[in-house]
Amino acid sequence: MLTITILVTVIAQNVQTSATRASRPHILFVLADDFGYHDIGYHGSEIQTPVLDRLALSGIRLENYYVQPICTPSRSQLMSGRYQIHTGLQHSIIWPTQPNGLPLNSPTLADKLREAGYSTHMVGKWHLGMYKKDYLPTSRGFDTYFGYLQGSEDYYTHSICDGDLCGTDLRNNMDPVSYENGHYSTHLFTQKAIDIVNNYDVAKPLFIYLAYQAVHGPLQVPDRYMDKYHHIKDKDRRIYAGMVTAMDEGIGNLTEALKAKGLWNNTLLVFSTDNGGQILDGGNNWPLRGWKGSLWEGGVHGVGFVCGSLLDEKMHGTITQSLIHISDWFPTLVSLAGGSLNGTQPLDGVNQWETIKSGYTSPRKELLHNIDPLSPKSGKPAFNGTFDTSVRAALRIGDWKVITGYPGNGSWIPPPNIDTTLNHHEVKYSTHEDTSKNVWLFNIAKDPYEHVDLSKAYPSKVKEMLDRLAYYQSTAVPCQYPPEDPRANPALHGGFWGPWE
Repeated sequence: MLTITILVTVIAQNVQTSATRASRPHILFVLADDFGYHDIGYHGSEIQTPVLDRLALSGIRLENYYVQPICTPSRSQLMSGRYQIHTGLQHSIIWPTQPNGLPLNSPTLADKLREAGYSTHMVGKWHLGMYKKDYLPTSRGFDTYFGYLQGSEDYYTHSICDGDLCGTDLRNNMDPVSYENGHYSTHLFTQKAIDIVNNYDVAKPLFIYLAYQAVHGPLQVPDRYMDKYHHIKDKDRRIYAGMVTAMDEGIGNLTEALKAKGLWNNTLLVFSTDNGGQILDGGNNWPLRGWKGSLWEGGVHGVGFVCGSLLDEKMHGTITQSLIHISDWFPTLVSLAGGSLNGTQPLDGVNQWETIKSGYTSPRKELLHNIDPLSPKSGKPAFNGTFDTSVRAALRIGDWKVITGYPGNGSWIPPPNIDTTLNHHEVKYSTHEDTSKNVWLFNIAKDPYEHVDLSKAYPSKVKEMLDRLAYYQSTAVPCQYPPEDPRANPALHGGFWGPWE
């Protein structure tokens, strides 16, 4: 009798586990590259994004959402849930010849979702290390991978040069491939994601991380995508607009594939940029200050939204001003998937699911934008006995933001051809900034465009935030930024970029 009872209990537990797995949502995370704040339709852009607008307006738009100012740091925080000061990636990006990567002691988002029973797939840009096979996506939790490992490349040839070293950068799982030469990467990556959907195994919930190359430079797009933008006279902006349109179309095609497969109604879609738009390559962040690479809002205030039937009905078509950071996706999505955070390093991301799903108050009260010990110092320390303001750093606590060191160009750049007389914002392009100044304080809630520096008016608030920066600095691991390694030369590896150790 006892044996029968135990058997029934085991069967019931297995049935419950299978039912739980079957009911878990599919997760589609789309990451655009260098997509600016002003480059999406619902932010008043002259660029048309009907698919993104429709999806965003059916879900919740994240209007107090932050990313990192450049590629590798954002991707590292998405995949690890940890600030870059805690992974050694505080400075710059991972360059093609650097033996560097997201530390292997940090399980990735894909690791934890696969552990929770998900089928995990990545398409597109990696940029988290590739000098050893252990750092490739299929060694970091992804069942399959198709994409490129570096930060940028030609959209058609899939090649990249680092100085005099040139090679192809395209992989199918671990293997280098050249047969896709000539296929425009936005189309190529969209189709690969659609293939994953069409070949979906119903035994497991699905996680797809689609990290588009779009809309990072170089500026390349099939001519037909620029046809609707003849009114944009600036050539770079016109090509860029076409690149955005191609990406928007691709996301529409992928969502249609999910609908055709019967998966859409149980899919959560997260859309995010990795950093602010690059104004030197057609992007725009108007009316925010600064751009990609800067600690101004134009570099870190990202475009983001979430949609899907998992949101409470009242949340559809809403906007949240809750403070959310790219590192938050790690605990949020693992929790949503029914996974466990056991075995992770201490996380800096927080679970935002109830904030997104039901509109609860965000548990995040502050966020560290970065502390970069390797960037050149700027000026002299403004205070004694606390954080050195000559060091490049930025921190947000509540509505307040402090910036130290050299934050990057602090210009307000309107999109080309815009009639600035119709806007109530100062337009300024700064080429000769005060290099002796190294501390700024803003109330972002009241001054989201960073026009009024309050550092002199509120020195005690500055000191309070510098003390907090000093605390974060005390928790930082050494910055990892190794010198180039000549063994990375693609000529030594069949003409492909890839592992060399």
